[in-house]
Amino acid sequence: MKILIETSARHIHLNEKTLKFLCGENFKLIPIKKLSQPGNFVSQLRLEIVGPKKSIKNISVLGPLRKENQIEISITDAINLGIKPFIRESGNIKNSSPIKIIGPSKSINLNEGVIIAKRHIHMNSKDAKKENLKNGDIVKVKINSQERSLIFDDVIIRTDDNFLTVMHIDTDESNSANIFNSNSDKIYGEIL
Repeated sequence: MKILIETSARHIHLNEKTLKFLCGENFKLIPIKKLSQPGNFVSQLRLEIVGPKKSIKNISVLGPLRKENQIEISITDAINLGIKPFIRESGNIKNSSPIKIIGPSKSINLNEGVIIAKRHIHMNSKDAKKENLKNGDIVKVKINSQERSLIFDDVIIRTDDNFLTVMHIDTDESNSANIFNSNSDKIYGEIL
C-alpha cells in the first residue's frame, strides 16, 4: 500500500487551563492552517520552550485543545535544549520530560509533557481492514527519495474511522530520508 508521508515538525498541544494561564482568560486558538487529520489545525499562537541549555522560540500551537499538555520535539531539539525525553506514542506523557513554556503574558513550568513522537501511521479504519492491519500493529515503510531512500521500522498503526491515512515522521527522520530536498510536492512510502 502506498501512503502519503508528512513531516510533523516540533509543536505544542495545550489544555484549556494552561492556555488561559499563558495567554489570558478569554484567549482562543484561531485556526490559520488546516492539518491533514480532520478537525486539527495550526493556530495563530507561537510559544517558546526553555530547557537547561537553550530555548526554542516560535513553536506552533496546534488545535483543538487537548486534555493534557504535550510538546513534541525531535532528538536534535532535545539535544539543543539539554533534555532527554522518551520516544513515545502521542498521548503517553506520564513521567515524560519537564519543560518551561513562555507565553505572551506568563510562563509555566510543566512537570511532564515533552516527548519525541514515535513514528506512526494515522490509518482510516477501512484502509486498515483492506490491509489486514489493526490499531497497535507495527509495520515497516519504505521511502524512495533522491539519494537517501530508506526503510523505517517500528512504525505503529493508529486506526480511527475519521482518520485520513497518512504517515507522520519528525524532522530528523524526514531529513534522514532527504524528503525536504525532494522534487515532488508529496512523498509517498510503501508499507512492506
